[in-house]
Amino acid sequence: MLETANKFNPGKSVPLGGEKMEYKIEEMMDLDWNQVANIYLEGIQTGIATFQSEVPTYENWNNSHISSCRLVARCGDNILGWAVLSPTSSRRVYEGVAEVSIYIGERYKGKGVGKAIISDLIKVSEKNGFWTLQSGIIKSNVSSIALHKKCGFREVGIREKVGKMNNENWLDIVLMERRSTIVGIN
Repeated sequence: MLETANKFNPGKSVPLGGEKMEYKIEEMMDLDWNQVANIYLEGIQTGIATFQSEVPTYENWNNSHISSCRLVARCGDNILGWAVLSPTSSRRVYEGVAEVSIYIGERYKGKGVGKAIISDLIKVSEKNGFWTLQSGIIKSNVSSIALHKKCGFREVGIREKVGKMNNENWLDIVLMERRSTIVGIN
């Protein structure tokens, strides 16, 4: 059974319109997909969160992400944001390396939700044997780069002119990684 983030981070609050909203970091459930997809679409629409141009079907999304490392920030029935891991390779030598995807709803950005989710995702990933987390972030997405740095990721390089959004300008990707201090250390 997945050891959920609630055991690490039982509850947080986010200021919203002058009041504090309590939320928890929890395991993502299949029933969360509609809200997860809507938050993903918000990210796509920014033009700096992903090279994806549309939200995939749940089946395609589900098949490409690691089932034991999927978290949401939940306030009642509302999802504030989510983070998941994807495998980086099918080769056994890389089984402890995964790629982070994180998306926060527009209303909740800059309020600590992203840091809470990534912090718990790191803990859950380590419980599941991952020793390196990596992320490829579009260079102009400075808030995501800053968030990853706050959570212990370091910049390891830049991939220049990796892709184009809407076939316009070439975009660079900042490669970031975080090496566990408790998994894969010997």
